[in-house]
Amino acid sequence: MAQEKTPKWSADTKSGFELGTDGPRVILAGVDGTEASWRAAAYAGGLARRQHALLAIVYVQPLMPMSGVYGADVQGVTAEVADDIARTIAEHAEKVKDVYTTRWKFLTRRGDAYSGLAETADELKADAVIVGASEKAGHRLIGSVAVRLVKAGRWPVTVVP
Repeated sequence: MAQEKTPKWSADTKSGFELGTDGPRVILAGVDGTEASWRAAAYAGGLARRQHALLAIVYVQPLMPMSGVYGADVQGVTAEVADDIARTIAEHAEKVKDVYTTRWKFLTRRGDAYSGLAETADELKADAVIVGASEKAGHRLIGSVAVRLVKAGRWPVTVVP
């Protein structure tokens, strides 16, 4: 009787590798209201539509612990930004619902943008992360969120100009 061999490319239950998946299941787009982030969301939306994947749009509300000292309501302002982004996304989704059917959800997190996006990508088991290029000059010196995501090497990252 011939001994049955398991091919090297078969599913490995310990590592979570799954044979036979066709394309990404979750595409994460980071948005912060900048033009570059909206371009990234549009790119991610097109990719999610073509791949029949879930589009997870994530806004990370920055923490500013010293804002209370100066009397600024940063939490209220960042919550308003999150509401505006969610409203804009819903309006665009409504406009194209008869033409495109893309599953999507909007998530907000609080904290550092890199940590928020990385934790959400891990939590959702994102197959790709799409972000806009930084529009801040200082990021050329200290590094942007996009560069930090690429260096993490845990997901394919696309940086949209």
